[in-house]
Amino acid sequence: MQKSRRGALAVLALTAALGLTGCSSLSGAPTRVLGYALGNGLSGMYGPMEDNGRIVPGIKPSVLQERNIRKQVAWNGREKAGTIVVDPENHYLFLVQEGGTAMRYGIGVGKEGFSFAGTTTIKRKADWPGWTPTNNMIKRDPERYGKFAGGVPGGLNNPLGARALYLYRGGRDTHYRIHGTNEPHTIGRSMSSGCIRMMNQDVIDLERRVSVGTTVIVRRGAYEDGAVIV
Repeated sequence: MQKSRRGALAVLALTAALGLTGCSSLSGAPTRVLGYALGNGLSGMYGPMEDNGRIVPGIKPSVLQERNIRKQVAWNGREKAGTIVVDPENHYLFLVQEGGTAMRYGIGVGKEGFSFAGTTTIKRKADWPGWTPTNNMIKRDPERYGKFAGGVPGGLNNPLGARALYLYRGGRDTHYRIHGTNEPHTIGRSMSSGCIRMMNQDVIDLERRVSVGTTVIVRRGAYEDGAVIV
């Protein structure tokens, strides 16, 4: 039975208050967009949504910058359709499509993600993944990360957000991820830590479009002055 707008928002408020956590596996359950007034026809893209039993909060209008809204753009690169191209310098991720176009997403990157470059492959996808800080993160900032050394279960309070795509090179885990975030205000920015972050609504959309085995190319200068370049 469809929930009313009032009921859906009540569930959203309750979920946020409780800080719902817990592990979840890819179930193929549908995502349902709930009532939300974002304006400019964006409610269906960035409003609150139900995803495998969790209510993903909508992106606040004050946080959703126009440059970060996912959109189809012209693509002049040499990469074949289905390839992901990440430009950490300009804070964009592109999913190359047929016909000289690409789906463009806004991203946030950390120092680690900004310095990473090259060609990788998605070897694993996770729905609401758990997260454990690396030894280097704990060593660098034990006060902030030490308390999470045992890991954080998947859920709304997990820094990896709704989805994670695990990047491998030569059969080895690079420890770089394309993942969601519970801090959408960081999209379009470079922060001190982290890999390649996307708004939860966007990473859910991207994960559905790609499969294990997808090529991911990280290179600077893939996008400049509003025009995709070769």
